[in-house]
Amino acid sequence: MIKYATAIRSGTASTEAILRRFTRANAIHPTYQAMIEVGRAQRTIFVARYLRDRDLQREINEGLNVVESWNRANSVIFFGKGGDIATNRRDEQELSVLCLRVLQAALVYVNTLMVQEVLADDEWATALTDADRRGLTPLFWAHVAPHGEVKLDMNSRLQLSRGVTAAS
Repeated sequence: MIKYATAIRSGTASTEAILRRFTRANAIHPTYQAMIEVGRAQRTIFVARYLRDRDLQREINEGLNVVESWNRANSVIFFGKGGDIATNRRDEQELSVLCLRVLQAALVYVNTLMVQEVLADDEWATALTDADRRGLTPLFWAHVAPHGEVKLDMNSRLQLSRGVTAAS
């Protein structure tokens, strides 16, 4: 079991490949059964810790809120058919997902530039605590106008508030 856990952790074998090895026959392999029991014990320990630790509950809840907000952003920027992929053709589905990833990357890039601009300000640098810095994320989209007009000028760079260009 240690050998398989080490292989998963080091990345030399995927979890799926190892589990497939144990689920070939109808009988449950003893090592597989032991791994299931270890997983159950780990889940039980985590749930007990979660129920006891209010800070952990808040941290997980805040992380879930960020992810849920980002998922809402995806439905806004990937707006066709209510955010659903509207085709059964694999090549068109793949193209749709790749386009969504480009939009996500562009949004995160612009957001990162804006966060960096704020952090470059000495007043903010001294005001932010370590907890504030841990809470910073480029996964926000309140500034996105989903139904507004966007004018794109490919001959100019994004100007941030202090006159710094996006390339610097």
